[in-house]
Amino acid sequence: MTYAPYDNQQYSRKSHDESASSTQFLYDGLSQEVQRLITQPNTILNGKTRERSFFILNVSFHRLLHFLRPSRTKLGLVLIWLLVLWWGERRVFKSSIEGCQWDLWEAWPPDVIPHHVVLLADPQLVDPHTYPGRPWPLSTLTVRHTDLYMRRAFSSLQQTLEPETAFFLGDLFDGGREWATGKDKQADLHFKKYDTRYWLKEYARFGRIFLERWTTRQPTEDPSRQRGRIIASLPGNHDLGIGNGIPLSVRSRFETFFGKGNRVDIVGNHTIVSVDTVSLSAKGQPQSDNTRHVPGQQPNQEIWEEADEFLSHIVERKATVLTRELRTRAGKLENPLQNHTVLDIDDPVVRDVAQSAPSDSPELPTILLTHVPLYRSPGTPCGPLRERWPPTTNSDDPAEPLATDERNAISVTAGYQYQNVLQPDLSKELIEKIGHVKHVFSGDDHDYCEIVHHGYTSKGGGVREITVKSMSWAMGVRKPGFLMVSLWNPVDENGVSLGASASSGADPTLKTHLCLLPDQLKIFITYGLLLALTLPILLLRALICGYSDTQNRDSVDGRSCPSDKYETSTPEYKARDGVGSDTGTSSSNFSTESYQYGLAARSSAGRPRSASPMKGYGVPESGSIYALTPASKKILGPSVHETTNDARPRQKATRGMRAVWRELSQSTMHVASIGLLWYAWLAYTS
Repeated sequence: MTYAPYDNQQYSRKSHDESASSTQFLYDGLSQEVQRLITQPNTILNGKTRERSFFILNVSFHRLLHFLRPSRTKLGLVLIWLLVLWWGERRVFKSSIEGCQWDLWEAWPPDVIPHHVVLLADPQLVDPHTYPGRPWPLSTLTVRHTDLYMRRAFSSLQQTLEPETAFFLGDLFDGGREWATGKDKQADLHFKKYDTRYWLKEYARFGRIFLERWTTRQPTEDPSRQRGRIIASLPGNHDLGIGNGIPLSVRSRFETFFGKGNRVDIVGNHTIVSVDTVSLSAKGQPQSDNTRHVPGQQPNQEIWEEADEFLSHIVERKATVLTRELRTRAGKLENPLQNHTVLDIDDPVVRDVAQSAPSDSPELPTILLTHVPLYRSPGTPCGPLRERWPPTTNSDDPAEPLATDERNAISVTAGYQYQNVLQPDLSKELIEKIGHVKHVFSGDDHDYCEIVHHGYTSKGGGVREITVKSMSWAMGVRKPGFLMVSLWNPVDENGVSLGASASSGADPTLKTHLCLLPDQLKIFITYGLLLALTLPILLLRALICGYSDTQNRDSVDGRSCPSDKYETSTPEYKARDGVGSDTGTSSSNFSTESYQYGLAARSSAGRPRSASPMKGYGVPESGSIYALTPASKKILGPSVHETTNDARPRQKATRGMRAVWRELSQSTMHVASIGLLWYAWLAYTS
């Protein structure tokens, strides 16, 4: 059995003969090859089964290719959407982080190896407490997008900046204080159904966003860099509450999973002291209902006692931690071995235990970390980097900032489970007891604020405090951010500074830089504007396809409209020449039908009818192996098969609003399906 070769000129529409695009040639070639594969296995199918399977595959295949084959307009829109989504979901994060590279702003002397730290404030994972009245699915979408945003930002931060240490400044969760433990009275009955099991799910969620990616990152290629670590033990008022509103069981749960909030760390030859100021704020407040009052104790002593005891021995703790750090660097054990002596039970001797920290231990520059900012006078301006309320212009001297600027300042207020600044006496106590504090970093406010406290005892003429921006775009700032801290303070084996800058305070041992993250709302607005542009373009194309003349539709978009695919026949569908009067009708009939569906007809001129081995191949009596049977007519309908003349009758094309709606829906589905698949891949792999 032989088959006629395919004729590209017969298969293609006349309107594409002169200006067919590369996409059209690819489409035609793919169509021909699939048809060739369909028609080759002629020994498997025969008779009615062969005909039925052939027509089902043929129609399904062409409808599929018709959907996948893009027009110039749709192809252009798809490409634009792919580029915009890639920009909004990937490139904008990478470019923001790349603009904060350490070497762009550090300006340390040559050959210096500083210690790189990032400070992250108030992620406040969105939960039912954040937007209690927000309906589904908006609430779910808010959770997904805020998590996705922070995961992308933190991932880009690790890959590009490679910090050695990361500190969180509290408020890891938004409703952590509300999730009951079963041991304390719950203040808000709206959240009664949320308990420790829900809190554990939120803890796992926090780990997926931050901890998991930090622990699985590749070690740095620079051998001088230390292995990175992340410290997230400092609690905020959304994690525990504040003051006398803290349930002890809630704090115990937080410390069980994140560690103690009061701690001392040696990082980059600086002493970093973290203080649980939300618990310490209970000192001096009325007795709480969450704790029992013990006779002889002060009110709320169970809440603030641990932080107060930590501050009372902070000098010894700092010296002890420094001594252990220096011994570790020298290759010694952290704690010195004690002399053991066998004593008689009747002659006990009391010996002083060797002190791990000598009294003359050197003092490193000290950094204080607190969730709640230190007290300042109302109206103290926060500087030009504050996003929500930039500084008010000084009418007398525009170059000189105002001494008091209420709009640009942190409001000195308090309310249910929040307090914008610490009490004045508590702030003073922190600075005086810790000693040698040069920098303070805080959170809670969600926006950036930088001031210098001159009312506290310190070296260098004041204590510089920076309130770090929130890194979540759901916390009231359009551009979230984090603070980059570069530490350089060379010391000898005894911990004594090698440079005059550290001892005199003339030159800084610490430099900071605010790194801003992308504006997520701007990204959403960009998507909305592109959608507002896409729909009118598709509608205009659909109107042209629905109301223009059939012969002019090919010039509308470089191809014919899909509504004409199966419904319009043109004079080019003519009967093919046959051999012999007895077979001409049936052969030409099938040629017309098979051509309309993109098929090459079997050439009846290739071999006389008498040469056809009818019985060997089971060919029907009609003279063509593709003669139509009642089974095929049921599939394709009588209008496709039943013709009496050599040329098929012209069918009226679908026009009007029905054609417009069909083209608009198909085009929209085409662009949307590809865009959504691309967005899903970008979201899943970020």
